[in-house]
This record gives sequence, structure tokens and C-alpha cells, in this order.
Amino acid sequence: MMAETTTLGKALNHGLRRAMENDPKVVIMGEDVGKLGGVFRITDALQKDFGEDRVIDTPLAEAGIVGTAVGLAIRGFRPVCEIQFDGFVFPAYNQIVAQVAKMHYRSRGKLRLPITIRIPFGGGIGAVEHHSESPEAYFAHTPGLKVVSCSNPADAYTMLQQAIASDDPVIFFEPKRRYWEKGEVDLEAPLDRAHPLHSARVTRPGTDATLLAYGPMVRVALDAASAAAEDGRELEVIDLRSLSPIDYPVIFESVKRTGRAVVVHEAQGNGGLGAEIAARITENCFYSLEAPVLRVTGYDVPYPASRLEEEFLPDLDRVLDAVDRSFGW
Repeated sequence: MMAETTTLGKALNHGLRRAMENDPKVVIMGEDVGKLGGVFRITDALQKDFGEDRVIDTPLAEAGIVGTAVGLAIRGFRPVCEIQFDGFVFPAYNQIVAQVAKMHYRSRGKLRLPITIRIPFGGGIGAVEHHSESPEAYFAHTPGLKVVSCSNPADAYTMLQQAIASDDPVIFFEPKRRYWEKGEVDLEAPLDRAHPLHSARVTRPGTDATLLAYGPMVRVALDAASAAAEDGRELEVIDLRSLSPIDYPVIFESVKRTGRAVVVHEAQGNGGLGAEIAARITENCFYSLEAPVLRVTGYDVPYPASRLEEEFLPDLDRVLDAVDRSFGW
């Protein structure tokens, strides 16, 4: 076992490196991913070690990055596209939903597009306009795309490799506010023994209520569970990990035991993933529920300026308030 304590950002770098070592068809494309190593240094030193033909600095044109990846994938490559910030993905949105998502269906299964599109997402870093967004529902709503989000260094390392190895296109959301948080990563763990890419994980067992979160909000949910334990409430925390498909059996098993569920995400509440999850839980766990499924989300306004960001983002107090409301029923 070759384990080391590293940041989530560095774990992604290790994952990219291992994927490129294992498959010469893996290529990285994006703005400033080469000599600079990416704006968050996720691709640091990869161009130096693998060359400019495999780590490609592109023009500032997201539609061009993804469109080029479509052609490369059809010709047998496994492109990994970096979208520099979440708010920059929208110029590529047509390519993603009209080409990447539909090519397998359009070709009656003859063509696959093994493209991984990496998107740093969410708030919490005091960024300017277009640099803090949570667009995951747009992609999870689109048939033909797989959508995942890591929340810790160990998952970042394995999930990115699994996404690149997948024959399906994967939208890979990285919680940018967690890039510098550290955890232990086993760099030699066989990928075939890793937790399946599209499976949820119980990160803290509990008996009294279920907290459901993904990406940057998993840490908030865990902190809320720790705080609730001081009041004698044992909250179960589930890291969804996969947003399309969602691992509902793990969710249903937990909610049927606890009788309560709170879904937490940074994205705005209206039409968000929390609404879909709440509906599914209500349909499948109705007779086990002791209270309505509650949501803690961003407000239905654009991501605000950085000095107001903390008023927008779900935090410990808002999650604990939802838990209290659930027990009030």
C-alpha cells in the first residue's frame, strides 16, 4: 500500500497522471493546462512529462475544445477536457447536449464518446462573476451524459480514473473550494477494487435522520452531523458521488431506517437535484417517512458577489435548522 496524505487537487493530478500512463490514447485539452499547469494547477507538470501532443493548450474557446474532443473520441482517443471555471462551460453547452450526449443514440450504439469533461464548480473562494456556478442540474437532466462529483482526495483520485476509463461521456464536477483540503490516498490501489463510480457511499452512519449531499456540501453535512451528535441526534450522511445516475437503493435503505431526509446542495433550489431526490424518496419511502423531505440549497438568485457569498451558500446553521424542522413534525 502506497498511501500518502495529499490535497484533493493533487489527488486529481495523480489520477490524471496514472490514467495517461496506463493508456496512451488519453489526451488532456484546455486553456492553460500545459505550461501553466491549469489555473488551479491540477495538470501541473503533465505537459513536461507527456509532451505537447498529449497535454494541449487550447485557444479560449470552450465550444472548440469540446467539439475537437468529439472528433478525437470518434477516432479512438480518450480526451479529458478542462473547463477552466464552471461559468465558462456554457459556450460548450450545445456541443455537450447536442453532440456528446446524443452520439451513441444517434449512431444506434455504433459510436461511443469516451470524453471526460472536468468542471471546477461551486462557490466559497470569493471569485468574481462567471467563476462561481453550480450548473450540475443542466447536465444531470440530459440523457446520454453521466454526471459525477468527488468530495475528498481518495475519491478524486479513483473517480477521475474511472471516468476516463468509461466508454460513456462523463461530466466530472470538482468542488473548487475543497481543492486544498487534505486526506489519505492509496496511490497503488487497483482500480477494479475501487468503490464503483456511480455508487453512493455512507460516510457517517446514523439512525435518526439522513443527510444527502455531494461535492462541496459533503463536508458541511459531516460537520452538521458532528454538531447534532452533541445534542444526541445521530445523523447518517450519504455522499451521493454520482448525480446521473443517482444510486437510489442506498438512499432508500437509509431513509426507510431513519424516517427523515434532508438534501443539501449549493445550486439554486428551483428545479434542482434536491427536488428530484425528494420526489423519488416520497414515492418509494412514503410509509417510512416521519416528516417531509426537506431541502437546504442556494437561493433562487444568481451567485452573488464574493462579499455576499456566505449569505447565499448553505452552511452549518441552515442544515441544522432543517434537521430541527424535520424533527418538529
